[in-house]
Amino acid sequence: MSKITIIATLTAAEGKVDELIAGLEALIQAADEEPGLEVYSLHQDPENPGTLYFFEVYADEDAFAVHGKGEKMAAAMGALGGLLGGRPDVKTLTPVAAKGLDI
Repeated sequence: MSKITIIATLTAAEGKVDELIAGLEALIQAADEEPGLEVYSLHQDPENPGTLYFFEVYADEDAFAVHGKGEKMAAAMGALGGLLGGRPDVKTLTPVAAKGLDI
């Protein structure tokens, strides 16, 4: 099975960027319950601080299929309500090459 990469773009609701970042940091802590989740990192656009990106790498389709279904992750995701300025834009990709990551 091949790895799965996700790049998700999130936009903070007006005036909620700091709260959204705090909520997403909690999401990262909750991700410890997901075996097969190899990379789960949050990034902020320096030119548009209200735009955030998640870079995620899953070991395989099975690992991706359980994403967000654990108790801690579901609670952390639920806490994001009202902090987003719209639906996340999620791209599912197949990694080709990477330094520091076994593809």
